[in-house]
Amino acid sequence: MIRVGCPVVVEGRYDRIRLSSVIEGVVIETGGFRIRRDRELLAALRAMAATTGLIILTDSDAAGFRIRHFLKGALGPEAKLTHVYIPAVAGKERRKAAPSAEGLLGVEGMDEATLREAFLRAGVACEAAPPDARLTRADLYEAGLIGAPDSAARRRSLCEALRLPPRLSAKTLLDLLNTLTTPEEFDRLTARRPGRG
Repeated sequence: MIRVGCPVVVEGRYDRIRLSSVIEGVVIETGGFRIRRDRELLAALRAMAATTGLIILTDSDAAGFRIRHFLKGALGPEAKLTHVYIPAVAGKERRKAAPSAEGLLGVEGMDEATLREAFLRAGVACEAAPPDARLTRADLYEAGLIGAPDSAARRRSLCEALRLPPRLSAKTLLDLLNTLTTPEEFDRLTARRPGRG
């Protein structure tokens, strides 16, 4: 597994599923061209691109490059972006009845070795924080972000402070917190007493 320290942006659900066998880290889907209309997701991506940075991984067809170029422009000049490119390989994904318009495999159709090589070629082989330094669901519970009567309001406030979309699931929020903050920053943001454990 390649451990990445910043979120990876992919086009869709099957790309995210495929990537989970290759990398350890946060993977965010654009929903293809829907990203152009999703202001909340774009705002969250801008915040991440300016702080932790983002890794962009799209298909090697024309649509993939249009999404990649859109993101580059929409995220602004301050964005810290790393582009990972897959090779143009002819073929068809197993779940599809016919090949894509250009007859190329997308991220979901790439084998693990090819994906690993693409990340390494782009210089992505960061070590994630050690497991004991990572936030857990227990930390969310202790901070009142899950399991309390006002948890939803607390999560919305935290998302607003971090410039993230307000309707994130607890799992996605946890993944992003482990990417965007340290446990100490989390304690400060949630007014939780230090000394977890």
